[in-house]
Amino acid sequence: MEPRVRPAEKADMEAVAAVYAHYVTETVATFDEQAPDTSAWRARLLDLRERGLPFLVAEAGGEVAGYALAAPWKPKSAYRYTVEDSVYLAPGRTGAGLGTLLLGSLVESCAEAGIRSIIAVIADTPDGAQAAASIALHERYGFSHTGRLEGVGYKHGGWLDTVLMQRAPG
Repeated sequence: MEPRVRPAEKADMEAVAAVYAHYVTETVATFDEQAPDTSAWRARLLDLRERGLPFLVAEAGGEVAGYALAAPWKPKSAYRYTVEDSVYLAPGRTGAGLGTLLLGSLVESCAEAGIRSIIAVIADTPDGAQAAASIALHERYGFSHTGRLEGVGYKHGGWLDTVLMQRAPG
């Protein structure tokens, strides 16, 4: 069965919560230090739906193998056409093209939603080793480097940077 991307549903949020929890507890890919529970993910799904923003899941072998979403970049109304993307794959699901499938679908969905700009905020170690795969993925979809914020997060005993990338969908 070929993997497919589809809009996320309420029933997917338990799997989404588990995927994200892995990155919270085991990696520095997110600056979150506490993983949101399933009810928080359901609330986020509802919020993004109400805003007309995409929340997608990749389904492979009948399971949620990853997700991608576009969330408001900042709360001020002038930013309403700018979003921040998130793409996460279940452990053991990397390297199979699912990230590419998810990000491509997310970019298309953002264009359909009238989004003008997508921002990627990618956590990285000061040596640049952490973010290479995510940066390469975003570059394939036309994101350009717009900056690096050094030492802005502290997690798992070390200071972390963020790489900023941006693209206009469409």
